[in-house]
Amino acid sequence: MKRLLPIVAPVCLLGIGSVAAAIVSFATQGHPPSLLLGVLALLAASTFASHFPVPIEGPNAGGVSLSFVFAASAIVLFGWDAGVLVAFAAPALIQALEHRPPIRIAYNASVFAIAALVSGLLVGLVEGTGTDALILKVALAATTQYAINLVLISSIVAVTSRRPFLELIQASVRWTIMVFALMASAALVLVVLWQRSPLLSVALFGPLLAIALYQRSTYRAMRAMGLALTDPLTGLGNHRHFHDRVERELSEAEQRGRDFSLCLVDVDDFKRVNDLYGHPAGDSLLAQIAGNLRQNGEAFRLGGDEFAVLLPQSDEAEAVAAASAIVDRVSALALDHVGSITVSAGVATFPTQATSRLELVRLSDSALYWAKEHGKNRAHVYRPDVVELAELRRLAHGPDRAARFRAAESLAKAVDLRDTYTGSHSARVAELAAKVATRLGLDQELIELTRLAGSLHDLGKLAIPEEILRKPGPLTDPERLVLERHPQIGFRMLDSLGIEPVAEWILHHHERWDGNGYPNRLPGPSIPLGARIIFVVDAYDAMTSDRVYRGRLSPAEALEELARCAGAQFDPEVVDALAEELELAGIPEHAALAS
Repeated sequence: MKRLLPIVAPVCLLGIGSVAAAIVSFATQGHPPSLLLGVLALLAASTFASHFPVPIEGPNAGGVSLSFVFAASAIVLFGWDAGVLVAFAAPALIQALEHRPPIRIAYNASVFAIAALVSGLLVGLVEGTGTDALILKVALAATTQYAINLVLISSIVAVTSRRPFLELIQASVRWTIMVFALMASAALVLVVLWQRSPLLSVALFGPLLAIALYQRSTYRAMRAMGLALTDPLTGLGNHRHFHDRVERELSEAEQRGRDFSLCLVDVDDFKRVNDLYGHPAGDSLLAQIAGNLRQNGEAFRLGGDEFAVLLPQSDEAEAVAAASAIVDRVSALALDHVGSITVSAGVATFPTQATSRLELVRLSDSALYWAKEHGKNRAHVYRPDVVELAELRRLAHGPDRAARFRAAESLAKAVDLRDTYTGSHSARVAELAAKVATRLGLDQELIELTRLAGSLHDLGKLAIPEEILRKPGPLTDPERLVLERHPQIGFRMLDSLGIEPVAEWILHHHERWDGNGYPNRLPGPSIPLGARIIFVVDAYDAMTSDRVYRGRLSPAEALEELARCAGAQFDPEVVDALAEELELAGIPEHAALAS
């Protein structure tokens, strides 16, 4: 309240002074009964219009009142004093009946009174009674009232919401200028009709009020439809609306060959705000953050303290810049009671990183998770070699081997989701590779490293386009070259983890025994044993799994194919070890495992 006093006090004093002067002026002049009846008629119409404001669209928009038409008409027809009384009395009476706070009633009514006084004095300077003079008078009355109302109302809103004054002015003009221009035209028609015949002008009251009531009913119907897609706390689109809009934007981006980026935003340590300051403070915080998100694009509240911003026609660099701007702007907010707050943001882009709605959301969420896990108060773009490996990298040098394997398993699941295998291909390869390593007599350390390498052998596929991984038919030569890069990519992603020789095994797990494999065409024993084991087990599981473009082989058929290629494609000793392991386990049981 103290912040408002420098604005509210002078406005109320000037408004009350304007009304007092208008009462004295109007009362000391002799007015014919017809004029008194005219003022009362305009006052009644203005009061009725104030009770039924016309809703308008736009951020922070409420409604505009047709009382503006009757106040402007009163100024032109009966002078500044009558205009002040009509402009002041109608909203003051209606807001009092609606039990608005007294200070709010006083301020709003004073703003109308001041606007009417200034416009009335300006109109009084215009001489003549012709058409041009009449149009000028109405234009002056309407424009002056609109400008003063705009400035004084925006001033109080800027102070209470801590939003920039000029930004509020621009937004208000954008959403209201056309409405007020139409009302100024209606005021001109009303004045012309009144001058011809006061009774004839009464006929205009009905259509004006009917339009207002129809607009209200239409607006309520549209608003009811919108509420089903709107978050009630922030006014942003809700989770359902978000997914609909992403689907539409992706479709349009695909048709027009454009980029489309998604930014997910999450409030840092929001639980602490609720715990320390209470849920009302938390709700207020979310509402203020929502207002900031609107500045960058179409925003949504997905639930709790998580938001989304759509960035159509934004490539990766533009999206990261927008996300960083959001983070910086929120951290600069000075919030009542709560103080400062920060957010983290994650970004992903179509089509360079994701090709579907679910994938775009998943990758953005992964980037957001990375940002929160690595310091918060930052924006991060999706990078498979950074985001998906973040947890494994953190655990790589730690003593908790079980935790490292759990992280690798989680990472392997992310790979399998993008590939065409059914079930958990990486997990099956890991377990069977460890058993083959055991049968070959490797020590426990190497067996566990083989298990880890088996989990991560396809890690490089995170950087391969999904349309190649999921292609239902044979790959073209360029597509095959892209796919064959995945061992090198996986090696680069793992090389700094300090868990050798896993990265090297993954680099060479497609080398052939005859030296015709990739990437380095290593022959026979020069291929690391761990890589040879993974190659054989990976091929076996691929053959016994359903694929998009073919059905699976039986375990016996797959073993027969491995034996046929032993000595050329595969290490014969590893093939024999796999056959012995499957024979020991029982082929029917392993067939179930591969399903």
